[in-house]
Amino acid sequence: MKETVHVAGTGGGAGPDLAELLKEVARGDQDAFAAVYDQVAGPVLGLVRSVLRDPAQSEEVTQEVLVEVWRTAAHFQPDKGSAMSWVMTFAHRRAVDRVRSAQAATDREQRAALLDQTPAFDEVTEAVEARLEREQVRRCMRTLTELQRQSVTLAYYRGLTYREVAELLAQPLGTVKTRLRDGLIRLRDCLGVTA
Repeated sequence: MKETVHVAGTGGGAGPDLAELLKEVARGDQDAFAAVYDQVAGPVLGLVRSVLRDPAQSEEVTQEVLVEVWRTAAHFQPDKGSAMSWVMTFAHRRAVDRVRSAQAATDREQRAALLDQTPAFDEVTEAVEARLEREQVRRCMRTLTELQRQSVTLAYYRGLTYREVAELLAQPLGTVKTRLRDGLIRLRDCLGVTA
């Protein structure tokens, strides 16, 4: 039997068929495995490459498939299908597993990147609270008289002194101080701030 195996391994078409070779491989015959390799390596690589598209990964997966054939040759059952179909099923499954594994890794990396980009809960809470407070301040500012609103804006948002506010608004210093005090009291009450 081994002599005909060598003939098949040299590329001659008269050697034993793949199913017979797999029986020999199941018994640990390395020459039979060399013949199996010669018959299936090309088709396996072609199928794997059509799934993976990456030459280096395709060669790696093809090697894994051939090792699997060596390890599991005893499980081949000729009554359930051809030997080539059995080998090609290994190849297809292994290639698809590699694609899924790569996709899962990519998905994990994307999720990790998103988590890194997602602000911490405290940051989100603070941003929402600050926005709500700004909206409430704007709403309360609309309840002030024009002079009060201008005085508060110039003094507290632009950082001007009372005297600078009075000069800018062309109002007496005492009037600006009074309007600022009244405006701040009105804001305090509107915002619900306790003294």
